[in-house]
Amino acid sequence: MYPPDFATLTPDKPAVILADGPRGQERILTYRELVEGSNRLGRLLVDSGLRPGDRLAILAENHLRYFELVWAGLNCGLYITPVNSHLTPPEVAYLINDSGAKALISSRALAEVAEAVVPETPGVVRRLMLDGGSEHYEDLDAATAGFSAEPRDDEIRGTFMLYSSGTTGRPKGIQFPLPDWPASEGDVPLLPGARGAFGFNAEAVYISPAPLYHAAPLRVSALMHSVGGTVVVLPKFDAEGALHAIERYRVTTSQWVPTMFVRMLKLPPEVRARYDLSSLRIAVHAAAPCPVEVKRQMIEWWGPIIFEYYAGSENVGSTGLTSEEWLAHPGSVGRAQGGVLHICGEDDAELPAGQDGVVYFEAKGAGFRYHNDPDRTRAVSHPAHPGWRTLGDIGHVDEDGYLYLSDRKDFTIIAGGVNIYPREIEDVLVLHDEVVDVAVFGVPHPELGEQVKAVVQPVRMADAGDELAARLLEHCRTRLAPFKWPRSIDFVPELPRLDNGKLYKKPLRDAYWAAEASTVTR
Repeated sequence: MYPPDFATLTPDKPAVILADGPRGQERILTYRELVEGSNRLGRLLVDSGLRPGDRLAILAENHLRYFELVWAGLNCGLYITPVNSHLTPPEVAYLINDSGAKALISSRALAEVAEAVVPETPGVVRRLMLDGGSEHYEDLDAATAGFSAEPRDDEIRGTFMLYSSGTTGRPKGIQFPLPDWPASEGDVPLLPGARGAFGFNAEAVYISPAPLYHAAPLRVSALMHSVGGTVVVLPKFDAEGALHAIERYRVTTSQWVPTMFVRMLKLPPEVRARYDLSSLRIAVHAAAPCPVEVKRQMIEWWGPIIFEYYAGSENVGSTGLTSEEWLAHPGSVGRAQGGVLHICGEDDAELPAGQDGVVYFEAKGAGFRYHNDPDRTRAVSHPAHPGWRTLGDIGHVDEDGYLYLSDRKDFTIIAGGVNIYPREIEDVLVLHDEVVDVAVFGVPHPELGEQVKAVVQPVRMADAGDELAARLLEHCRTRLAPFKWPRSIDFVPELPRLDNGKLYKKPLRDAYWAAEASTVTR
């Protein structure tokens, strides 16, 4: 099934709730409104010349009507590219041009950026805007007013062309073959698993505390609409606000990233105890590694409802595990699901259990490619086994086949020939009461090659200085081997953490390399 079915069965049921304000002041989009709006927009897009396989870009905040735009594109057989609403005009223009988008839909809240990219995006043939128009963008409601709200007879399923976060380089478009089934069949690959493993059904209420332009909240919300459930959207993540929304809307299903767990755990105990979270049936987390102690505390607080998976938008393979499995294998991200894991060393040979190497998945399915980048596409495959593909992570499996991630291959520190994985150090430091966030990476050293640098976002920037650094170093000394201790600690008001939980570490590290490398070579 898909939204038009529920527009008939439950027309007045909330499809989307934008939880912005106290009860009675939140904004609600019903299934009837969702479907009528998406149908009108779909007809406009076809009338504008867009055909199956063309690209639609969406530049909007967590907007009540975001999914009108999504479902219009999905039901027209288009590739949908959601654009990060925090990007600068040059970054936005790059994604639009690289994707080949023929239509761009934005919102009044982002009108300044939307207007700035007009001269740089000549390939866009139709520009529309939610909440009113602007100089180069038509008001969406005015533009679609003359079109029918009925589904088209020739609806064909589209898909997403998401862009990587760009944490290790420029964002890459992740493209799959276009589906070859009618739009009314919904998300054929994912729906069975969502119903079975996560209990997706018409009674489910899913909360999205993350931006909708990210892969997981976007795709999971669309899945929820395919079963007739309700999606609760937060304008932005707020630790107490998320707990409040769970209680208010009796949320059953949720998805998080580890930094959200950290922020909620650091709320005062009386605040955490204030909210009734008993409606939650499953809390899924992914996107970034979760410190062992953080996850242990979350299971103690929420109970054994937490499910973790490891995967990527490239869909090369995945792992997963329940709370019970994690308690028996703490620190693991689970066993392979629907494929085979391979851990390979620097010589590309497969390694035995317990040894760290590059994580590869051997899995069947429609292969992706990086849009406009065949070299990157080839680079993710094993040299001797083209069917084994990697997301670029280092890890090992235990004797039971459970995977443990060490870090990104690109961020491994090599000091005096010894591999040091920043994630382990970050997991220790982030648990300190005076730390909000931390990034660890290698910087140049004249003898060792690299040494460990920690950049910390403290709870109070006024406390930053030598005394806090000494306390943090002492914290590390009791928990880490000496070769892993940070050799220096710097403090910043905020780290470049993306909304999907991933740390944008590359430009931070590159700045230190540029500065410290010049010092070392003097």
